[in-house]
Amino acid sequence: MRSISAKLESAAAGLRVSSEEAVRLFEEADLLELAGTADRIRARLHPDNVISYIIDRNINYTNVCKEFCSFCAFYRVKGDPEAYVLPDHVIHKKIEETISLGGTGILMQGGVHPDLKIDYYERLLSGIKQRYSIHCHCFSPPEILNIARVSKLTVPEVFRRLKGAGLDSMPGGGGEILDDEIRDAISPLKCKTDEWLMVHREAHRLGMRTTATMMVGVGERIDHRIRHLQRLRDLQDETGGFTAFIPWTFQPENTELAKRSLPEVTAAEYLRLLALSRIYLDNFQNIQVSWLTVGLKVGQVGLRFGSNDMGSIMIEENVISAAGARNRANDAELRRIIEDAGFRPRQRTTLYERYVN
Repeated sequence: MRSISAKLESAAAGLRVSSEEAVRLFEEADLLELAGTADRIRARLHPDNVISYIIDRNINYTNVCKEFCSFCAFYRVKGDPEAYVLPDHVIHKKIEETISLGGTGILMQGGVHPDLKIDYYERLLSGIKQRYSIHCHCFSPPEILNIARVSKLTVPEVFRRLKGAGLDSMPGGGGEILDDEIRDAISPLKCKTDEWLMVHREAHRLGMRTTATMMVGVGERIDHRIRHLQRLRDLQDETGGFTAFIPWTFQPENTELAKRSLPEVTAAEYLRLLALSRIYLDNFQNIQVSWLTVGLKVGQVGLRFGSNDMGSIMIEENVISAAGARNRANDAELRRIIEDAGFRPRQRTTLYERYVN
C-alpha cells in the first residue's frame, strides 16, 4: 500500500479505498489528517457549507420483544408488568405534539413483538396517514422479518402492504455490527447479517429508501467494523437505496452486556471511525453524527470529521435512553452548535430531499 498521506490524498480526490487500506488508515493514520481528508470529501459532496438536521420524534410503539439482545435495556418480555403496546390515541397525540414543534416525520420502532401481525401495522399506518401529513420512517429489519414470519408472508409482500398503508421509508435499526461472529455473541436470536441486508435490498427494489447504522463498542475488532462498512458499500453499489449512514456508540447502563466489562469507545476513537466512514463509504451522500450517544460537544467536532448531518433534535427517545444516554437538545441549541462550528444550519426532511427552513 502507498503511504498513508498518498492514500488519503487519493481518497480526497474521489478514488475508492479498499477494505485492507481502510484497516490500515484506522490503525495508523494521524487523527487530524484523517479528519482533514473526511472534511474535504464532505465539502466536495456538500459545497453549500450546510449542516442539516431534522425535527422528528422517535415513537416506540411497543417494548415487548422476544429477541433478548444483551445490549438492550429497553425490552420487556410479554406479560411483564412494564410491557406495553401504545394505544392509537397516545401515538396520535405524540404526532400532534411533533407537528406543533415543526416536525416533519416520525421514526417509529419497537420491540420484536411475537403477536403483532400485518393487519395491526396496516391499521396503525393508515390511521396515521388519514389524520396527519407526516413522513412515516418506521420498522427496522428485525421488525419487518418478524411481521413476515408471524403473518406467513414474504418480505416483499410485507413491504407492498405496508407501503400501501402509508410506510414511507425504513430505518436501519438492528444493524449493530454486520458480522455474524459478533451478532452471535451479543444477540443470537436476532436476524443474521445476510437477513438484515436482504430486507434493505427488498425495500430498495420497491423504491423505498432506508438508512444504515452501526453500533460500536460491543466487543468487535477493527476488521469487524470494516466488514460492516464493506457490506453497506456493496449493497449501495447494487441498489443505491441508502440515504445515510449513522454510526453510534453502545450505551451500557442497565444492560446484560455491561457485565462483560468491554472497553469504552473514546471520543477520539468515535471521531476516527466517523472520518473513516466518510472516506470509505464513497457512495453514501450523507453521514450523520450521533450526538445522542457521544454528546453535543463531540457531535459538534464530528462536523469536521466528515459528517454533514446532526440528525434529530430528539423530541423523544426511549431505547438508547434506557441504556444511559441522556443528551438532549432543542432546535435553537442544535442550530447554535452548527453555527459555532462554522456552518449554516438547515432543517431537512427525512429523505434529505429538501430543506424546510
